Order: sequence, then C-alpha cells, then structure tokens
Amino acid sequence: MTEHPENQPDPDAPQSQEIRHASIGALVPAHVARGIFTTGAVVLQGQHEFIVDFLLRMQQPHQVAARIVMPPVVVGQFIAALQDNLRKYEDRFGPIQMPAVPQQGQQVRQSAEELYDTLKINEDVQSGAYANTVIIGHSPTEFAFDFITSFFPISGVAARVFMATVNARRLLDSLQHSWQQVQQRTRNPPPPPESPPLDPWQKPAGAWPPGL
Repeated sequence: MTEHPENQPDPDAPQSQEIRHASIGALVPAHVARGIFTTGAVVLQGQHEFIVDFLLRMQQPHQVAARIVMPPVVVGQFIAALQDNLRKYEDRFGPIQMPAVPQQGQQVRQSAEELYDTLKINEDVQSGAYANTVIIGHSPTEFAFDFITSFFPISGVAARVFMATVNARRLLDSLQHSWQQVQQRTRNPPPPPESPPLDPWQKPAGAWPPGL
C-alpha cells in the first residue's frame, strides 16, 4: 500500500517516541532517544538531592556526559531496582567478572576537587536533568537507564544512559555507599551551631516596628 506523500514523516524533522513499561508511559524526545554511553559515574550528595554524574573518560579531556538530579526517596528505589536487575542478569548470564583491583600502593585516590579539575562540563549538562522515576534494562553486555521526569499530565525521558555491565555494578556500589552516608547523618545529625550571646543593647534583626 502506498501512503500519500502528505502523510509521510519528514526525515529531517525532530521525532519523538513513546515507551511504556508496566504502568509507566513516557515520551522520549528526539534529542534523548539515541542516548549517551558512559564509562563511569560519580555520586554526589546535595542538601536535598543526589546528583549522579555519568562520565566519559575515553579521551582528553574527560567529560561529564550526563548529570542526573534525584530526590533521596528515588535513589532508594533506584538502588533496589538496580540490585534486582543485577541479580536477574547473573541468573541469566552468570556472575559478573570484575576486573582485578590494583594493589593498595598503586591506587591513586582523588578528592572531589581534584577529580572535577580534570573534567569538562558543557553548559547543556551543567544544570542536570531532574528524574523521579528510573527504568532499567540490560543486554548480555550493557545496562540501559531511562531517567524519567514524571509529572502530570505527560511524563518524559530526561536522559537515556548506557554503560557496561561491570560499571553498572560499580554504580550500585557508589549509590549504596552514598546512601549509607546519608542514612548515618540522618540517624546522627550534627548539633546545631551555638548562637553568640545577644548584646542587650543590640536590636534583633528584623525587629518590627522600627525603633524597638
């Protein structure tokens, strides 16, 4: 059957697609559909959010290929989902063989400041993409992550990330480590800072009406 030319899609026009997983339906914008490949990730903790920087370290300068911002509750769900996917992967394909770790004396540990001094962060990545839902899939060699911004009435895939299976295991370790640190701080919050004594002749800031 020949379709009328007016109904043919324009190959040069931006396209989008829709994915459905269980009860989740999300629009995939054209600039997100192809996804990005990453060779590692750094997990950062903000005051009210987690930040996952996906890195591409196969050429100089090393780059932050994608930055994802998630609320803590989503990170807990992400960890559980990634654990479940890794378990299913190993049930089907066998144990994940992690590369040998260098001897302690050969390891080079970097602070966050030293690491980010070597990374390039483009302006379109700087602010990150917010996600409150994550869909995970895998093949025999890679894991795929769709980070979704789920708001009424339309959900959209904010970023699509691919990484090698070994790095998915490392990502889980980093997420768990950061999550445990946050949980520890929640159980043992630091004491509030002591306020300096108020000079009896000093007017409290914001006193009203003026002159008090």
